[in-house]
Amino acid sequence: MFRATLRRSVERTDRRALREGFAGGLLATIVMTAYRLPVARSLPPTATFWAKYVGGGDPSDYPVVALVLHLLYGAGGGVAFASAFRASERTPTEWEGVAAGTIFGVVLSVFGSRVVLGELLDRSLDPDEALVFHVGHLVYGLTLGTWIGSRLRDDGG
Repeated sequence: MFRATLRRSVERTDRRALREGFAGGLLATIVMTAYRLPVARSLPPTATFWAKYVGGGDPSDYPVVALVLHLLYGAGGGVAFASAFRASERTPTEWEGVAAGTIFGVVLSVFGSRVVLGELLDRSLDPDEALVFHVGHLVYGLTLGTWIGSRLRDDGG
């Protein structure tokens, strides 16, 4: 009986972490995009990805697809981030969430610039574009970390 109750509690907690990670990832992507779009005045790299590997043509032909993909990638990142806290069996404080989110944002930014842009899309950013790209991912990480740190506490937030 105790084991079944414990398993149900863990499953509820895991579902909660996935739900909060998904929601936090969406929110963080919206915040990052709200920062990035007016400053960069260009679509996220998902437009170039879609044009190169799926749709063909010019990346500017795919604004909706680019934004939807960007949201989905961000939500997936949020799920991975929240799952990492659950896997460590730690309940993050808001400060720990922000610190981990900062690191996560920097890691995503480096991965994005080197692997996604550099290797997959054969694209490099000029210094101003690179700054906006990296700051945008930092904004994502800060937002996601704050969300997760405030939502995954044992007391339910």
